[in-house]
Amino acid sequence: MSPEKTPILKVSKLVKRFGGFHALDGLSFHVVPGEILGLVGPNGSGKTTAINVISGLYAPDGGEVVFDGASSGGVASHKLVHRGINRTFQVPKPFLSLTVRENIQVALAYGGAAGAPSIAELLEEYRLKEVADRPAADLNSAQQKMLDLTRALATRPRLLLLDELAAGLNPAELDWIAGRIKALAATGMAIIVVEHLMGFIEQITDRVIVLNAGKEIFEGTLATAVREPQVIEVFLGGEHAH
Repeated sequence: MSPEKTPILKVSKLVKRFGGFHALDGLSFHVVPGEILGLVGPNGSGKTTAINVISGLYAPDGGEVVFDGASSGGVASHKLVHRGINRTFQVPKPFLSLTVRENIQVALAYGGAAGAPSIAELLEEYRLKEVADRPAADLNSAQQKMLDLTRALATRPRLLLLDELAAGLNPAELDWIAGRIKALAATGMAIIVVEHLMGFIEQITDRVIVLNAGKEIFEGTLATAVREPQVIEVFLGGEHAH
């Protein structure tokens, strides 16, 4: 492999249990710098659990997560941020009483990453300039998602995990954020996207992993995935698979 194609993240035989339920049941995949990888699958297939384990929110019950050549499974989220992994959440969790600007300042100070973008750049780039001095509590859901994203980017991640960032955005916003995500990948950032909107996934991903019941059932492009009988069955139920 050429150096730029060496995976920055390798997930091998990952297992995560909640009581008797296997949310992840031997999941394996990798992502390389500059790649946008989609994790898709029906509800309960393990997509968000995978992101939660990779980002350090949950410790794995089996298998291995290797980031940038070092084992990262079970390492706390705040330590992984300093190693270069950050994420957004399905439901953003900004400091509601702080202003937008202050939220980003906290992330910049905490991340302490050399070469991190400036507050002015982030506010401008992600359409938050007009609301910079308003409390985060005042933002609409699309703006809160952008604030969540800018807080992650302030720590200058090399692996960015996006959990349903597109949900609730209108078509114009979707096109715009798709362009931003592709621009981030073009800088060499590896990006994993969990998303239900297949048009958005098709627009931005280089490759998708289709999950079902915590296992990978397909890896390749979305265009190929939608022709796979096993994938069709998982998404639509058996009667559509014929």
